[in-house]
Amino acid sequence: MNAVLVFSILTPIENAVRWLLDQFHAIGLPWSWAIVATTIAVRILLVPLTVRQIHSMQELQRHAPEMKEIQRKYKGDRQKLNEELMKFYRENHINPAASCLPLVAQLPVFFALYFVLKDFSKHPPPGSLSWLYIVPDISAKANSHWSGYLLLAIYAGSQILSSYFMSTTMDKAQRVILMIVPLVFITVVAHFPMGLVLYWVTTNLWTVGQGLITRRLMPKTPMPSMFGPKRTSRTAPVPTKTDGKAPAPARAAAAKPKPPAPRRVKKKKGGPRR
Repeated sequence: MNAVLVFSILTPIENAVRWLLDQFHAIGLPWSWAIVATTIAVRILLVPLTVRQIHSMQELQRHAPEMKEIQRKYKGDRQKLNEELMKFYRENHINPAASCLPLVAQLPVFFALYFVLKDFSKHPPPGSLSWLYIVPDISAKANSHWSGYLLLAIYAGSQILSSYFMSTTMDKAQRVILMIVPLVFITVVAHFPMGLVLYWVTTNLWTVGQGLITRRLMPKTPMPSMFGPKRTSRTAPVPTKTDGKAPAPARAAAAKPKPPAPRRVKKKKGGPRR
């Protein structure tokens, strides 16, 4: 029953994906490049969600020290920790789920394209299903031909780069885990149609380009320090706040009498008396 419900929900999306592929193929693109063009069209439609994702990641980065302090304070009480974090999110207008919106929105398209390519394998459409004269059939499984393993290697590299640009707010251990997961997941991707792997490679490369543009155009949010700015031997001392008066050390220095200046003895002109 659940499978029938999911299939009925995906049917309109599958029809929309097939319509897009037909339109790009009608203007002269091969089916493989029609998949690339469809992927780019989907990512353009997801730009508003991507902007929200970028803003959410920047806010998380800006408030990272405060959230780490909350985690340190309530590390022994998981329920209290979650309550305080949710309260902190509400007070600072942070939506941590916004960073996952583009990925969640792409999943229906991913499954819809899977069903389209599955239909291609049963009922091949007119036209070539090859890609760059390397992949003979984009509807075949990636592990069925040597070119599929080449495509999987490109997928793994693009996924690692994509994960690198999407995990800028995470600590080092989490980033390493996020970049290792695609290498483990590749055994599952190998059973997908090569056209689906091509779709995911295009998505990853779009994410990499998006990350490069974002880093160049958008100002970086500095990480606030919990202990104030670092001081060096050349850093001027920060005056303390008083009631409109000079700082206490300055007042003490002003009240202390200054020593008299040393007298200068003038030398007499002329030589010694005879």
